[in-house]
Amino acid sequence: MLLAPPPVDQHEHHQPAADPHAGHQMAAPTAPAAPANEAKPPPIPSDHAAERFFSPEAMAAARAQLMKEHGGVTAWTVRADVLEHRSREGADGQVLEGEAWWGGDASRWVVKARGERTTKHENGGDGWERGEAEVLKAWPVGPYFDVQAGVRYDLAPKGRSYATLGFEGLAPYWFEVQGAAYVSDQGDVSARAEASYDLRVTQKLILQPRLEGDLAEAGAARLEGGLRLRYEITREFAPYVGVVRERTFGPMTPLGERAGSTAVVVGVRVWR
Repeated sequence: MLLAPPPVDQHEHHQPAADPHAGHQMAAPTAPAAPANEAKPPPIPSDHAAERFFSPEAMAAARAQLMKEHGGVTAWTVRADVLEHRSREGADGQVLEGEAWWGGDASRWVVKARGERTTKHENGGDGWERGEAEVLKAWPVGPYFDVQAGVRYDLAPKGRSYATLGFEGLAPYWFEVQGAAYVSDQGDVSARAEASYDLRVTQKLILQPRLEGDLAEAGAARLEGGLRLRYEITREFAPYVGVVRERTFGPMTPLGERAGSTAVVVGVRVWR
């Protein structure tokens, strides 16, 4: 019996045809040339369509109000960060630290005040241990910091004037910091720095560690650290309790008194 030969593959010996575009480089597409007679874009219109229906005076006032609400607004605030009674061994005291400012985004006027009054337990005498006021002009140097310059006047224990240069702002990780250097009318140089942080236990309960340091002339210095727990009844009114430790160094320590003291404080933080 004869077997039929296997079928022949018709494409067995065929080679694919050469690509006529092989090895050719394709030119990058080019933007179509603008017609020579293409019209230029029209100029920005200087008229205002709303003035067809309203008087130019009314629209000028409306545009001025719009500019004011978008960066040109003037604002103000008054606040007392520390307004407290301090109970400690030997002498109680009352402390005030606050500031007020008025202005806008470009600059503002700042007034700061601070003071400490003491009542001694032994003889019942009392008086202001320190009191001062500052009038400053502030300019922003970034989104979070202002530089401040102006004058300071000490009301107690003795009157003295100072030229002031400082800063105030919000550091990374939400630390509120401020500092200043002072030159008195007698040529003495001093400095001060503060830092605080608000640790929110809840939405209304805030624990605030606070550190303040003063460097006076002739090597005198004072360091104060506090821990205050406040409750915000409203954002503008928050009573607090805490503890404060104060330490003096060098000539700032009164003769016959201890260099350090600890006080339990009760106070309120308010602003408007």
